Amino acid sequence: MRTILIEPTENPKVMKFVADYNLIPGSLELDRDSDISEIPLAQELFNYPFVERVFITANFVAIAKQDTVEWEHVVDSLKNVIEDELLANPRIYLQKKKEMIEIYAEMTPNPNAMKFVASKMLMDGFVEVKSRNEAEGVPLAQAIFTEFDFAKEVFISDNFVAVTRDNSVEWHQVMMAVRGYIAEYLQSGGVISNIESQRHENPVEKIINRDYTDDEQKISDILNEYVAPAVENDGGKISLMEYDAANKTAKMLLQGACSGCPSSTATLKGGIENILKQFVPELVERVEAVNG
Repeated sequence: MRTILIEPTENPKVMKFVADYNLIPGSLELDRDSDISEIPLAQELFNYPFVERVFITANFVAIAKQDTVEWEHVVDSLKNVIEDELLANPRIYLQKKKEMIEIYAEMTPNPNAMKFVASKMLMDGFVEVKSRNEAEGVPLAQAIFTEFDFAKEVFISDNFVAVTRDNSVEWHQVMMAVRGYIAEYLQSGGVISNIESQRHENPVEKIINRDYTDDEQKISDILNEYVAPAVENDGGKISLMEYDAANKTAKMLLQGACSGCPSSTATLKGGIENILKQFVPELVERVEAVNG
C-alpha cells in the first residue's frame, strides 16, 4: 500500500499529498482542458467537481480546489484515491500491458533444426543466417549465437525462427532454454532484423534477376501449389533454382531447416520428383537438391 502524507500549503486552496518516492521526472500541471487520457490519477481526481487543478512533481501531488468545499470534508477521500491510483500506476502514466508473445517448438524433418513458432508475425519474407560471421544486421540471430554456443544457423521467416544446432547437444537438452530465450527476447521488444527480408516468391537474387522460361514456370507453379506449403510448415523453403531441359533435370534450392537435412534427398526423390513426373512427365525425370 502506498502511504500518502497530507501537507497544507500557504495557499488555503491548495493541499499537498506527499508520497515516499519520486513520482515523475519533471512536472505536470493539469486542468480540466488538459489531455489526461494516459493519466488515470488525474482522471479520478477530476471526477470530483471541486478539483480545479492538479500539479504533480517530485514526490507529491498538489490539488487546487474551489471554494465551494472545505478540505476537512474531502481530504481523506482524495488521499484514498491517490493511494489507490499510485498502487495501480506507480509512475503516474498508464502502464500499458505488454503484448504477450507465445512460443512453441516444432520438430522438423532435419533432426539438427528446431522450429520455434511465435503467436505473431515476425517479418514479411525471410532472412537466412548461415553462420555466426553472417549475423551482422540480424540482432535476433546475433543474440541466439551469443547465448547458445551450439547454434550454427538461424532462419527467420513469417512467424517462426528455425535454429540449427551442432552435434555438441541434443534438442531435448536445450529446447526449453532456446524457446524461453526467444520468447523473452521478443517480449522485451528486441529487434529482429535490420536488413531487408527476402521475398518468399523470389528467394535468391539469381531467381529474382531472371525470367522463367515457359517450362520453368510450369515446374515452379507445381512446386508452389503442391510442395512449398508442406516444406514451409517444416521450417524451410524450396524453389526451382535451375532446369536442365536436355537431361530433364530440375535443381531445387533448399533453405532453412531443409538445408542440409539428411532426409532432403529422400524427400526429393520419393515425393517432389514423383509429383513433377506425374504432372509434367515430358519435362522432369530427375530432381536434385542444392542447399542454400
